[in-house]
Amino acid sequence: MRSLRSGNHSEKSVLNNIPGALLVVSQVGLGLFLTSAGYSHLTVNRLEFQAQVPTWLPLDPDFVVLASGVVEMLLGAALLMLWRARAQVGLVVALFFIAIFPGNINQFVNGIDAFGLNTDMLRGVRLLFQPVLVLWALWSTGAMRLVRRR
Repeated sequence: MRSLRSGNHSEKSVLNNIPGALLVVSQVGLGLFLTSAGYSHLTVNRLEFQAQVPTWLPLDPDFVVLASGVVEMLLGAALLMLWRARAQVGLVVALFFIAIFPGNINQFVNGIDAFGLNTDMLRGVRLLFQPVLVLWALWSTGAMRLVRRR
C-alpha cells in the first residue's frame, strides 16, 4: 500500500470524503434519535413528557406531547429520506429544537423530575444540551450555510 505522499489520488479522495461521511452519519444519527424520541412521546414516556409542558401554554398537555411526538417522527424520517432537501430539513429541525426549549426551561424552573433529571444540576445540563441539538441539526445537514447566507 502506497502512502498518501506517493500521490495516489484514490487514497487522498477517500480521506477527503471523511468529513462528508461524518456529516452523513451524523445526520442519520439525528434522524434516528428524533424518530426514537418521537416514538417515546407516543408510548413509554408520554406522562413524563406531559410534565414538561409549560402550564402557561393554553393547550392540553397530552395533545402537545402527542403532536410533538408525531412532528419529531416526521422530522426524523425527513432527515433519513429527504437528502435533496437536507439543508432545509435541517433548518426546520433546528427551529423545532428552539420551539420546544420552553419545555426544558419549565422543567428546570419548576424542578420537575423526569427522565432521570432529578436535580437542578442535571436539569441545568439538559438545558445546555439544547443548543447542541440546534447546532447538530444545522451542521450535519449543511443548513449552517443557509443560515450564513442570510
